[in-house]
Amino acid sequence: MTITTDQTLGELLTQDPRRARVMETYGLDYCCGGKRSLAGACQEAGIDAGDVAQALDLPDRPPAPEWLQLGPAALAQHIVATHHAYLWEEMPRLDALVTKVHGVHGERHPELSDVAALYREVVADLGPHLTKEERILFPAIAALEEQGAAARFPFGRLANPIAAMLAEHDTVGALFAQIREATGGYVVPGDGCASYTAMLTGLEEMERDTHEHIHKENNVLFPRVLELENELFGPA
Repeated sequence: MTITTDQTLGELLTQDPRRARVMETYGLDYCCGGKRSLAGACQEAGIDAGDVAQALDLPDRPPAPEWLQLGPAALAQHIVATHHAYLWEEMPRLDALVTKVHGVHGERHPELSDVAALYREVVADLGPHLTKEERILFPAIAALEEQGAAARFPFGRLANPIAAMLAEHDTVGALFAQIREATGGYVVPGDGCASYTAMLTGLEEMERDTHEHIHKENNVLFPRVLELENELFGPA
């Protein structure tokens, strides 16, 4: 497939999910920044767009992921079952690990104070965010798909809560970027124990999963919902 630099990061990733690793290598934000063109993102990062395009042109493109074929309501349920379920289970486990490592190694590694504080901000933001999606936004998406123009919501159009979710995605993405910076890219120090390694592995995995999670919402689910809403009610 020919890659052009005017394609968005979200579009490129949706075509081939393996490109996430390449974008991460170049430091390109494909989740919250998924609407930027490859050219614009590379210019902002100070890297050559042609080189990145070549790196993104991976051989043997796999079939499109099954979730990409789902309608809005089914895609929302996929996100809950895949990403929300992971976060609800992982957040308390990782919180205990971050607290433990900070307590044991914090004196020798003062950056762990920042890591602990940032992680608690992540949890404080994600908990209510997931709840609002599960209890308000995603049921409304299902109602819109089922009822069409007859659907009515107390908050008005779905564009309103979607805008709030997008802003919250930006906040969480920025927090994970700060955690990555504070840990030097999740590198285990020479005196790091098994718990230290497990903490950094868990934080890096949560960041990666959250990027995929946000990509599915920002670049696929939400645009489809807004398109459907505009078809039913006209442009907002």
